[in-house]
Amino acid sequence: MTKRVAVFISGSGSNMQKLLESMKDDHPARACVVLSNDPRAGGLDIAEAAGVPTEVVRHEPFKGDRVAFEHALTGALAHHAPDLICLAGFMRKLTAGFVDPWRGRMLNIHPSLLPKYRGLHTHRRALEAGDAVHGCTVHEVTAALDDGPILGQAEVPVLPDDTEATLAARVLEQEHLLYPAVLARFAAGDRRPVMLR
Repeated sequence: MTKRVAVFISGSGSNMQKLLESMKDDHPARACVVLSNDPRAGGLDIAEAAGVPTEVVRHEPFKGDRVAFEHALTGALAHHAPDLICLAGFMRKLTAGFVDPWRGRMLNIHPSLLPKYRGLHTHRRALEAGDAVHGCTVHEVTAALDDGPILGQAEVPVLPDDTEATLAARVLEQEHLLYPAVLARFAAGDRRPVMLR
């Protein structure tokens, strides 16, 4: 049975676009909605052009009341009836109250080789640490920040002349390969990690 996927974004939606492009033919999933907390998110236009329904739930009116914001997210999702959620650059921290009912059915992509560098500024931190290898991770979402079982990783070498921008660009190329590969496997019921090296 084909899985219905909700994709959450906050910005340009480049990972979302790669996910949408991958969900065709014999893929075991299809996008049922793209949701953003920002009505100006460029990814909304991409989704609409692809014929995928969109929803916007702005976080500002809730003034830091995460429970109320998450209740609104749940309401926006209800009539789309997703089986899975893919976070793809969704820049809001979700609480256990939202995450726990989706445990085992929500994925996220993070620009580091977890468990290294949870949180922000991952490329800067990898450079400052003198790492020889950096990359990205797709994982199941738990209430803990950038935690949960790892479903896939892709590595890139850190080059001597790398800046945050050049390293981020190379990692993003791998994100665009890794996330669709993990989703295809995961939606088919296979939780074995995808490793790209």
